Formats: sequence, structure tokens, C-alpha cells
Amino acid sequence: MLTEQECLDLCELSEEEIQAIAEHEHVPEVIAAELGQCLVQTHAGQWLIRRYIMEDIAHAQVMGRVGRVAELNGVLERFEANHPTYDLRPKPPRKLPQPYRPH
Repeated sequence: MLTEQECLDLCELSEEEIQAIAEHEHVPEVIAAELGQCLVQTHAGQWLIRRYIMEDIAHAQVMGRVGRVAELNGVLERFEANHPTYDLRPKPPRKLPQPYRPH
């Protein structure tokens, strides 16, 4: 059987990112690590983790927790640097090459 620390160590996310997920979802860190590991595998999941962190920042701002806001901003910056594929905005369609037709 794996210990809690071994579960956390197997996750591709940092301890701070796992804590942010746990805070957002109100679950223990070991559950947050499992959830985060599943989410980080897809672009949509990475986008959702980013959203969780951003919502944690907004909540900390409302609560007046300036120190926590600064910590979470650092977590968000590192997450975006390590997982740059979170962006789900639609890309403009590529124009297919057209056959050459002499006039």
C-alpha cells in the first residue's frame, strides 16, 4: 500500500499546486493529487487547474488574505510556465492550399 507522501510524489504537479486544488475542492491533499494527476493529462484539465488557482486567488482577495494571494500568484505563474498548453481559445482555421490555376 502506498503512503500519502508516495501518492503526492507520484503526481506530476507541485505540492503547492496540489494544495491549491485541495483548497478549491475542499478535499484532502491525497485526493487533490489524484484529481490533479488526472486533470494535468489533458488541455481541458490543465485549463481547469488554472481556473481553480485563479478562483483560489479571487477568494483569498475577498477574504483579505494578502499573503495567500501572493503565494497563489506565484503558484499560477509556475503552473503556466510548466504547462503552457492550458489555453482552450479556438485557433483561427487554417486556409488550405489552393491548386494553381493559370488564367
